[in-house]
Amino acid sequence: MKKIALLAACAAPLLGSCVVAIGNDAHANDWMYDLDVEKAVCVISGTEGNENVSGTVTFTEHKDGVFIEARITGLAPGAHGFHIHEFGDLTTTDGKSAGGHYNPEGHDHSGPSSNKRHEGDLGNIVADANGVAEYSRYDDELNLVGKHSILGRGMIIHA
Repeated sequence: MKKIALLAACAAPLLGSCVVAIGNDAHANDWMYDLDVEKAVCVISGTEGNENVSGTVTFTEHKDGVFIEARITGLAPGAHGFHIHEFGDLTTTDGKSAGGHYNPEGHDHSGPSSNKRHEGDLGNIVADANGVAEYSRYDDELNLVGKHSILGRGMIIHA
C-alpha cells in the first residue's frame, strides 16, 4: 500500500521550509530507499515577521518524476524564487537553517526545464495582486524515494 508523507513547513517572503514527518532509522539516508510513498505534502507557514504567509505544496510521485502543485497566500505580489533546499531544519526563525539549494549533482543554478540544474530549482511562483500564488508542473528530475529523494529537505519561497 502506498503511503503519504506529511511535511511540516515554514515560509516567509524570504523563506519557507518543509520537513518530512516519517521517521528515520540509524542508517542515515538509507531509510528513504525502503519507503513506499506516492505523495508528500508540505504545509507552508510564515517565518518571524511573515506570519501571514501560508499554503501547501503537494508532490505526487509518478513513474518518471513528480507532479508539483502549490497554493500559497500572504505573499507580496510578484515573482518569488521557489526552491527545494538541502535540509529540512526549521530551528531558526529566519529559515536559514535549511541550507542552500538542493543540488546533489553539483550543477549550476538554472530554470526548472533545464536538465543540468540544481534539482531544487523550481523557478518562480508568482503571486497575484491579492498575494495568492499557484504553481503546477511535472518535474522529471525529482524523486520522492530512492536516490536523491526530496523527502526531509527544505522548501523555500524567496522574496
